[in-house]
Amino acid sequence: MKTLHLLSHSPFTDQRLTSCLHVIGANDGLLLTGDAVLALQPGSLQRKALELMPAGVQLFALEEDLIARHLQDCLPERVNSVDYPRFVALSLQADKVNSWL
Repeated sequence: MKTLHLLSHSPFTDQRLTSCLHVIGANDGLLLTGDAVLALQPGSLQRKALELMPAGVQLFALEEDLIARHLQDCLPERVNSVDYPRFVALSLQADKVNSWL
């Protein structure tokens, strides 16, 4: 993976997710943490945008945050739930990590 993009802010309060989706590359990854996992709510425009990402973009969501927001049972097929050790491994595997602060 070239770049792992990390998002932690709600997609309903600012435009970070939208900005990220405009620049994300075909061989990049996106990890949703914190309130950013709210983008996976069924029926939301943000979820549809994620589902329409090119197949080469890897999508991840932090398991702990999914559970805290009761979203663990409604993930799209292409979104992989990851724990903290896998989060660290993804960060180390990527050529670079871009945190959308």
